[in-house]
Amino acid sequence: MLLRVLGSAAGGGSPQWNCTCPVCAAVRSRAGLARTQSSVAVSADRRRWFLINASPDVRTQIEAFPGLHPHDDRTTPLEAVLLTDAELDHTLGLLLLREARALRLYATPAVRKTLSADGSGILSTLERYCPVEWRAVIPGDELALADGLSCRAFDVPSSKRARFEAGLEHGRVVGYRLTDERSGGTLVYLPGVQSLTPALRVEIEDSECLLIDGTCWRDDELVRLGLAGRTSREMGHLPIEGQDGSLAQLPSLRVGRTIFVHMNNTNPILLEDAPERRILDEKGMEVAMDGLEVQV
Repeated sequence: MLLRVLGSAAGGGSPQWNCTCPVCAAVRSRAGLARTQSSVAVSADRRRWFLINASPDVRTQIEAFPGLHPHDDRTTPLEAVLLTDAELDHTLGLLLLREARALRLYATPAVRKTLSADGSGILSTLERYCPVEWRAVIPGDELALADGLSCRAFDVPSSKRARFEAGLEHGRVVGYRLTDERSGGTLVYLPGVQSLTPALRVEIEDSECLLIDGTCWRDDELVRLGLAGRTSREMGHLPIEGQDGSLAQLPSLRVGRTIFVHMNNTNPILLEDAPERRILDEKGMEVAMDGLEVQV
């Protein structure tokens, strides 16, 4: 199984177009790498690819990865899109895929409802341009994606207020545990998590690789910078630092490789020479960049 990080930043990318925070300023001055918005592609055979989330940067991300380039007559290696939630930075890219002859979409009933006409309307709009084959994702159920590749979604509890009230809480946010059926290797993709509950720890443990929410270093990161009035947790994201942050909790789990994804543009770990980045390096943890490939 091969996973390619298409985009490693949170919504808005890095640098964010309207932000002059120290990290954005450093990236603009080329002291750090620019990053597009969060998405990955997964394949068991390097021929058929599955996107997890479709960011607003999806066209640029596809062009940057030859594995997703089209064949003759507009046929492409893109088999389907899996969604972890209905956030705009994970779903707006669906509209940019509207030229597809057909699009297969894996999502929970809660996410599908949020994307429908009584929610954000993204799915309803997309269906006016191309046929959409919706396949239900039920947390806890094994799902065969292709020969040699399967996944299991798991529910990720969140108290973050839903911007589009869908009326369904179960399955509003999920993570995916992907399995290479031939080798037995497992990989967990969890770009949004508010708390590492006992149930989530079970899903994470014993995986060869964990790609996990790295939105903010500090819980009050955006508050300190005067950019927002809410903490990282209040926005649905577990901070890295702190007594009960991910840095303190993850080492106790049996994970082969830990990679932070979905970093907000304010997070200092985006800069290689930042003290916070050195702390992760010393712990053996990694920070994803666009184009990173992980083989399991």
